[in-house]
Amino acid sequence: MLIDANVLIDLALNRQPHAAQARSLFDRIDQTRERAFIAWHTISNVYYVVSGRRGARAAHEFIADLPSFLEVARTGTADMRYAVSLPMADFEDALQVAAANACGARSIVTRNVRDFARSPIPAVTPAEALTQLTP
Repeated sequence: MLIDANVLIDLALNRQPHAAQARSLFDRIDQTRERAFIAWHTISNVYYVVSGRRGARAAHEFIADLPSFLEVARTGTADMRYAVSLPMADFEDALQVAAANACGARSIVTRNVRDFARSPIPAVTPAEALTQLTP
């Protein structure tokens, strides 16, 4: 599974009511040792939002902890070209799809499922992702 930035931001900023679902998802990922990924560009997006609300130090600490439970999907030029070819309205979402494709993710975990309606990789909510992970 590939985790969209909004789920990470919910966790980092304790955004209610979404933070509890995000925390449960990451706890389950840790328990099951499920491989979970983020897109490379997600790191800067999360850092930017978190630093604006909690400061650069808190954002840096949050980002520094990500590799303890997430991997960065390896992408390159071919993946960027793939993203450009996707029939999606939001290019950032297309980049998420390209990253998910590159790492072999079966789903994209996001709160904005409808933004991925034209994605070849299904999008699921954090609650749905939790049901897919066996305890």
